[in-house]
Amino acid sequence: MLDHVGVPVTDFAKSKEFFKQALAPLGYQLLMEFGDAAGFGRDGKPDFWLGQGKVASPTHVAFAASGRSMVDEFYKAAMAAGGRDNGGPGLRPQYHPNYYGAFVFDPDGNNIEAVCHQAE
Repeated sequence: MLDHVGVPVTDFAKSKEFFKQALAPLGYQLLMEFGDAAGFGRDGKPDFWLGQGKVASPTHVAFAASGRSMVDEFYKAAMAAGGRDNGGPGLRPQYHPNYYGAFVFDPDGNNIEAVCHQAE
């Protein structure tokens, strides 16, 4: 089980604002900040961190959603925050019959996903 993950970003302020908006529908909020690092999470536990740095290669991070409507709201919020489409909300049966996800590129080209595995 992972405790937390960190992602380097080239424009800390821009990325921090993007993730504040994009992750809000998933219940994530900015919980901790120091220097050029920011920790986002739920229930008081920062498990997703941003830090000013060099992005050598884009990464993929998937956030769990408790329902398909939460995936839809994530996608809308991420796009409104300046994300770029990488696959709108929908079923991805190639993964499994109930895999419902949405994908956006963040300001650094990282593939950020929200996914629900429950049938609705």
